[in-house]
Amino acid sequence: MKEIKLLEEQIAKLDVKGFDLNAWKQYTVVLLARIFGENDPKIKQVEKIEYDYSSWSLRDTSGSSAYMETCKKLGREILQASIDELKAFGAPDHQKPKNKVIDVEVVIHALEEELKVSQFKNLVAIINDESNQVEKAKALEQFLKNTDKQFPEKFLINLLSSKDLKDKF
Repeated sequence: MKEIKLLEEQIAKLDVKGFDLNAWKQYTVVLLARIFGENDPKIKQVEKIEYDYSSWSLRDTSGSSAYMETCKKLGREILQASIDELKAFGAPDHQKPKNKVIDVEVVIHALEEELKVSQFKNLVAIINDESNQVEKAKALEQFLKNTDKQFPEKFLINLLSSKDLKDKF
């Protein structure tokens, strides 16, 4: 699996003479984001690896290399956990679904923003009613006639301008 090979190469870079922690971190973050997605917690773990450049650690020559070894060990563990995850579960599928679906929560939030509480409760009751489709459609039509004339426009603007919706298209 090519992802595992790339991660193993990153582990090997930890032992290269002239190791540059910041360059290694940047490459590793890009690699992990590509494999696991940009919001994977392992990325935050790698970003948190920091070499202590404080004056105290720089004066303590015996501890400075030990501190760098701790950084490398942490990086090695994160990458090994990533490899183990790939071996156990395979690479995650980051493909967006072909039928792009709007999250129901985004729609509900837009409705809540534009309707009064009583109107929202009435709409929920209509939606959850066990009536047949024709009766439900008539009830929804009547509901819309009883709302503010600007409701459909305001609702669509609120829905389509939602920050949660931008990644759905």
